[in-house]
Amino acid sequence: MAVASKKIPAPDLVPIRRALISVSDKTGLEPFAKALFHAGVELISTGGTAKALAAAGIGVKDVSELTGFPEIMDGRVKTLHPSVHGALLGIRDDAEHSEAMERHGIAPIDLVVVNLYPFEEVRRSGADYASVVENIDIGGPAMVRASAKNHAYVAIITDPEDYTAVLNALELNAGSLTYEFRKKLAAKAFSRTAAYDAAISGWFADTLEIEHPTWRAFGGHLDSVMRYGENPHQSAGLYLTGDVRPGVATAKQLQGKQLSYNNINDTDAAFELVSEFDPANTAAVAIIKHANPCGVATGKTLLEAYEKALACDPVSAFGGIVALNRELDAAAAEAIVKVFTEVIIAPSATAEAEAIVAAKKNLRLLITSGLPNPRSAGQTVKSVAGALLVQGRDNAVVDDMELKVVTRRAPTEREMADLKFAFRVAKHVKSNAIVYVKDGATVGVGAGQMSRVDSSRIAARKAQDAAEAAGSTDVLTKGSVVASDAFFPFADGLMAAVEAGATAVIQPGGSMRDDEVIAAADAHGIAMVFTGFRHFRH
Repeated sequence: MAVASKKIPAPDLVPIRRALISVSDKTGLEPFAKALFHAGVELISTGGTAKALAAAGIGVKDVSELTGFPEIMDGRVKTLHPSVHGALLGIRDDAEHSEAMERHGIAPIDLVVVNLYPFEEVRRSGADYASVVENIDIGGPAMVRASAKNHAYVAIITDPEDYTAVLNALELNAGSLTYEFRKKLAAKAFSRTAAYDAAISGWFADTLEIEHPTWRAFGGHLDSVMRYGENPHQSAGLYLTGDVRPGVATAKQLQGKQLSYNNINDTDAAFELVSEFDPANTAAVAIIKHANPCGVATGKTLLEAYEKALACDPVSAFGGIVALNRELDAAAAEAIVKVFTEVIIAPSATAEAEAIVAAKKNLRLLITSGLPNPRSAGQTVKSVAGALLVQGRDNAVVDDMELKVVTRRAPTEREMADLKFAFRVAKHVKSNAIVYVKDGATVGVGAGQMSRVDSSRIAARKAQDAAEAAGSTDVLTKGSVVASDAFFPFADGLMAAVEAGATAVIQPGGSMRDDEVIAAADAHGIAMVFTGFRHFRH
């Protein structure tokens, strides 16, 4: 049953006379607290915060003086007391509330400054279970929520970035804060506690390996607001979840313009793809446009890999994203900057490479200090009308699959290497996906078609276009291998690959007509491998 409202109008201006400060992150605390103190605000604090303020010469009263009760249980219980929460929750224009506060000696608190135990940071650090649990804040969120609920009379600060704005507002309003300002602070406070609880509930779900808990919360912290989203009429912002997976969200941007919504989406796709290739075994480069690969290649050096990747579709690569699985070196940088490129993302870069890229001021260079693990578990989230669609990350890696040769002819060693390469790439191409590969490089990519046959034909045509652009009469798909992200429902999809000159095929298998497709492959001397794994991507 809902609680009835007393419908007492909130005052616009609330003078700030008493403040309660209890923070884990002490960034900017000293000058902020000094400004309050010199403005005549009575300061009340807890534990380490009180000690820090006293050490800075700021007059402060310990919360135990307010409650008449000491901190106990290693500080687990210190502000969970009626003298604190009554001071935060009392409706000051309500006679009953005012009488109760006076009877119990509760003086109102006008400003609360709280940031929470660093649960997210401790979790990311890999701390043991007990340490993570100990960093679940209880008293802090209780004070934040109480203050935010009673924003009609109390201002709540949960972010050190708001200290300056609060001091400016106090100066502007002769020591008071307006209702609208308090309301905005309250909204931010509830967002903070929601994200905090989301992190905790998510950690418990992960720890207990609960894939689909009854209640699932997702939280994040606003990192940046972009000029617009996919299109100029759409707004967009980037929220950090705290996941430590190396990538565009955690990368350091060394130069270039602000990343756009499309830049971030494409760069994430590019870096996730290139991470499929172990840098200890080979250099790898992926060029991405609209979240689909224009070209992917491996080589002894990044330069070799880049040149092979670019050759796949040099027209589409214009204005694309380049992702590398190794440190960007000068030779690769020289080649990349010759083509208009939006973003380069790499684990690291040499000083020489950075200097070369610096000549292109608008080119964004992102350094990640590592590669994401393609095998690691995780989740992807997509919004649909009225719901969130949640699934596990596609962390199936072809090297871990039990590949089954289903045709009379088995792939050669070279074909098998290219087949695995092609299936790695197909995993990152929008369905229906067909990928032609030859000698460790894509030669044709067909993406996002409703018909698998059309994807195959488009990939072959793109390969022919690339050959013509290079002034070659070669049929690049001749002698290539082909990967399909899902099974061929009919033999016609396979026949399109045969017509293009492919000699080997890798696909999940599992069609009702697998026998028909296998027979067609045998009839044309095609080697075919089943993976048992599908890689739909939408």
